[in-house]
Amino acid sequence: MSRYKIYTDGSCIINPGAGGYAAILVDETGARVEITGSEALTTNNRMELTAAIVALKKIAAGDTAEIFTDSQYLKNAFVQGWLEKWKRNGWKNSAKKPVLNQDLWLELDALISSRAVRFHWVKGHAGNIFNERCDKLARTEAEVQKIRAVAERLPVQLELF
Repeated sequence: MSRYKIYTDGSCIINPGAGGYAAILVDETGARVEITGSEALTTNNRMELTAAIVALKKIAAGDTAEIFTDSQYLKNAFVQGWLEKWKRNGWKNSAKKPVLNQDLWLELDALISSRAVRFHWVKGHAGNIFNERCDKLARTEAEVQKIRAVAERLPVQLELF
């Protein structure tokens, strides 16, 4: 079994809109892996969850992970027991409305069930070097996705010489 510290962040240019996510995995030797990705039309919360999902998919079942996030949404689902309440209430929130992002919560719940995971909240933009790096990577991915979306709408012009 291995132990990891995982830092995650998600970003959206416009919410909803082009989004990006990033995760940094640091193992017990200090070796570091950065993971990034993006989606054309998403929300910031979906990117926060996706960052945690892709990170946990990189570690083996049975491993231990501490996830550091600046997302209260992600952290509180586990630390405050929101996820368990949603499941008990048939995926309805305290306002009796359907829980948003249920597909991602189900995937994250399945990944966590086979790993020892603890969540920690870190204040965003407060000098934590890994959180700052994740923020920069996620924002860059979102910006690239925004540029791709604009480029796809441009007409293709062929110039013949």
